[in-house]
Amino acid sequence: MAVEVLTTADGREKTALSHKHAATWFAARKAGDTIPVSTANPPLRPARPEKPELLNPRDVPRRRPGSPAGRIAILHAVAHIELNAVDLHWDIIARFGHVPMPIGFYDDWVKSADEESKHYNLICDCLEQMGSHYGALPAHAGMWRAAEDTAEDLLGRLAVVPMVLEARGLDVTPGMIEIFEKANETGTVEVLQVIYAEEVGHVAYGSKWFHFLCGRHDLDPKDVFHDLVRTYFHGALKPPFNEEKRAEAGLPPDFYWPLADQTPPHGR
Repeated sequence: MAVEVLTTADGREKTALSHKHAATWFAARKAGDTIPVSTANPPLRPARPEKPELLNPRDVPRRRPGSPAGRIAILHAVAHIELNAVDLHWDIIARFGHVPMPIGFYDDWVKSADEESKHYNLICDCLEQMGSHYGALPAHAGMWRAAEDTAEDLLGRLAVVPMVLEARGLDVTPGMIEIFEKANETGTVEVLQVIYAEEVGHVAYGSKWFHFLCGRHDLDPKDVFHDLVRTYFHGALKPPFNEEKRAEAGLPPDFYWPLADQTPPHGR
């Protein structure tokens, strides 16, 4: 099921399959007839639609967020992130099936993939209401790099994807919500608030299973996190951090401030 999602190119088709397989998984779980988890051979890179054109991050045009074109560009970038997130959550299921994990691990990532699929479609709906669509603008080519770099390291994947990249979403989403509030685009504000609330859970799943694996191997989670992020994440973490939501998701400040590109505020 995971590989079928990963090898489907069209975003709407990919997310429809994601919803379908998540529903099948949870129906089986509710019936007490859990679908067996096996090993798979997922592609190193998931199938993607012909558009958007993928560019080096430095080459993606910047637009003023206060303009309608700028707000479309923000939503286009969010749609791109959400589509990658759908694949990231199915990829962790497909790629690491050989690592013995409790069934709750699969519950969490199937649920996350299902929610990311909803997020992608909600953002695409917003784009279409603004006269645009996903694929209309260029997008960031580096989104899948973290997945490729951690393709053989489950702890590394958990550290970098939910605990760094998705945690970054908790930092920046309030600012995005404010931009759309100022533009009186209440429908988009409501969509971003749904995404913001549910992303806390995705970061929390990453933290939970990261700590689980560290406990299994008698490792210090904070030290391991610092080592893995320095190995796999390219560059320092950028404040300001949403410390309240990060704490809610199980990420204390002493995990991320030592990796930041500036010193923490006085007294931390």
